Amino acid sequence: MFLRQLFDAETSTYTYLLADPETGEAALIDPVRELRHRDLALLRELGLRLVLVLETHVHADHVTSAAALCDETGATCAASCDGAKCAGICLRDGDVLRLGSLEIRAIATPGHTLDSMSFLVDGNVFTGDALLVRGTGRTDFQSGDAGALYDSITRRLFELPEATLVWPGHDYRGHTVSSIREEKRFNPRLAGKTREEFVQIMSQLALAPPKRIAIAVPANLACGRAPVGAGI
Repeated sequence: MFLRQLFDAETSTYTYLLADPETGEAALIDPVRELRHRDLALLRELGLRLVLVLETHVHADHVTSAAALCDETGATCAASCDGAKCAGICLRDGDVLRLGSLEIRAIATPGHTLDSMSFLVDGNVFTGDALLVRGTGRTDFQSGDAGALYDSITRRLFELPEATLVWPGHDYRGHTVSSIREEKRFNPRLAGKTREEFVQIMSQLALAPPKRIAIAVPANLACGRAPVGAGI
């Protein structure tokens, strides 16, 4: 499997490019609207053909380029059935997508949002905002549920083989990748914590709302097609 991690410094968002080297079929996970041309240029340079755009959830901090990428390349957007209804493929827990010889397995990981979905590919799990490196996504808005997030991480993600690499949707402290083994042992919100303790931790974060939430959420419910009057 070909894997490339890309970064948006403005929103601390990771985008992932996956590809089957034999067929040249490629997928982008959580692409950012402002960096669409970067992503398309990289695909051209590497001789890859974009066939899938995967969304881990309806984002509140950036606008996706999913619709624009699909319009330009003929790719298909895939997202949770509980999320953006504009996606061409509606994913439920356990669904499998093919990318050449690769299998992409959808794992429902609600909690950050109801529609949060992780993707397991060849010993790598792309966790969106559910599980971060030494952290987790917030649960205080947009259908968030701290108890559900604890269950998703401990009962779904932490049940994966410990050598599975964890590729998060964001990082704010310079981390790029972790593993299930590391997060089980060292994640300060989860290691040795009960469900009740986790819920208490999450209730005390007192985070400011994402700066672009009023623009990003409605736009992302339309796969990045901004509603009339959104000003983007």
